[in-house]
Amino acid sequence: MPSATDLLWMKKAIALAKKAAENNEVPVGAVLVRGESLLGEGCNQPIGGCDPTGHAEIIALRAAAAAEKNYRLPDTTLYVTIEPCTMCLGAIIHARVGRVVFGATEPKAGVLASNPVLENANFYNHKLAWEGGVCEQECSVLISDFFTLRREGRKALKRKDEK
Repeated sequence: MPSATDLLWMKKAIALAKKAAENNEVPVGAVLVRGESLLGEGCNQPIGGCDPTGHAEIIALRAAAAAEKNYRLPDTTLYVTIEPCTMCLGAIIHARVGRVVFGATEPKAGVLASNPVLENANFYNHKLAWEGGVCEQECSVLISDFFTLRREGRKALKRKDEK
């Protein structure tokens, strides 16, 4: 059962994910906190930003590092609406984030619960605590609805082109 604090911050990440969807980006949101303080936040923007590293987690980490004036972010928790990918896990570990809380699993690209090969590797000098499934249904629906609408839009365009 998630704590009230985990639910509060995940709701903030969900709001950011909705903002990403409004901008035609995959709806992922992330917030990085220490105690009760928000250090950084982000929503997906690789398309609009023409930046392959423009994932919500990376943007939140960059904002927090700038605010802290330190690339290390110990004793923090990252809340993200979907399980982090390989790139994001690397940044999370290098920043020394203490804990990750995510909503929905990502069976293809997620690397904590879904494909834990990297997280379980013994060559990292930082171990990360994590918890998945916080607001899982809401986070999962955001992603699935986004891709359903995108597929429907493509089908409509295809039908229009065929006429």
